[in-house]
Amino acid sequence: MGQADLTMEGHSPGLMTGPPFAIPTKKLAMWLFIIADTMTFSACLVAYGFLRNATPDWPRPFHGMVNVALMTFILLTSSLTMFLGVRAAKAGDKAGALRWTMITALAGIGFAFLHIREWLGLISEGMTLFKNPWGTGLFGSAFFSVTGLHITHVIAGVIALIVVGMRYKGGRYNADDIEIVGLYWHFVDLVWMFVVPFVYLLNLAH
Repeated sequence: MGQADLTMEGHSPGLMTGPPFAIPTKKLAMWLFIIADTMTFSACLVAYGFLRNATPDWPRPFHGMVNVALMTFILLTSSLTMFLGVRAAKAGDKAGALRWTMITALAGIGFAFLHIREWLGLISEGMTLFKNPWGTGLFGSAFFSVTGLHITHVIAGVIALIVVGMRYKGGRYNADDIEIVGLYWHFVDLVWMFVVPFVYLLNLAH
């Protein structure tokens, strides 16, 4: 069958070539991971909500939002620096991309430090996985589970940012890899926007 026959059938050779998916394989894998991880966080937050509503003596141990507000500000700022890093990488600005990526990693370290300091403060007040001085011991289990899952993702993201940044600097990775790790980081930031109202705002002391 010649090219004329293809034309008569309404086809062209250009339409018969190309990858089956418009999204690169690595980016598609990251999106699938994010979708699966979204289900995990959703299940944890829904379970937390049911547990809280079903427990009459649920504690309200938080007397202020200064630390949480600071952590939120750091994560929101890190999303901006990550965006700038991806944009620089796509523009071919290798030094700028590396700089913004490392600044994002530093912001993640700062967030983790504040979060761990908060944990240590609550532990010093007598809160553990199974007991606390304010009410049901289920609060500690729920709090440490939800926030622990999130901070684990933050720490993993920091490690990924540093590794990808260093390999990008060495020429082993390219702008697409910076973009992919950026997708993960934006996801981690977005999850925090749901953790704050569920875990902190609803548990402010009266």
